Amino acid sequence: MATTCALCRRVVPDGRIDDPQVVQEHHLRPEDRATSPTVMLCRPCHDQIHALFTNAELRETYDTVEALRSADRLRGYLDWIRGTDKLDIDVTTSDRVRDRR
Repeated sequence: MATTCALCRRVVPDGRIDDPQVVQEHHLRPEDRATSPTVMLCRPCHDQIHALFTNAELRETYDTVEALRSADRLRGYLDWIRGTDKLDIDVTTSDRVRDRR
């Protein structure tokens, strides 16, 4: 069965899911895994979220898919990723996130 990324809404066909990490579970409230709701994301979206936001920001401000979709920092990325079928991308952690870790 094909999987739809909860963030970018791209459909990942069964034939592309031979890699078990191509679709990943994302905890909407990191560091609170026992009670955190989860969503399924394609690997590029999951990587991008963790490159742009600290766990504290995710837990406190971006703990829903709707909040993530409306984040200014993700707007350009979401516009781009929706137009590609890439499931592997190079992601660099932002200096702002790196400095806060």
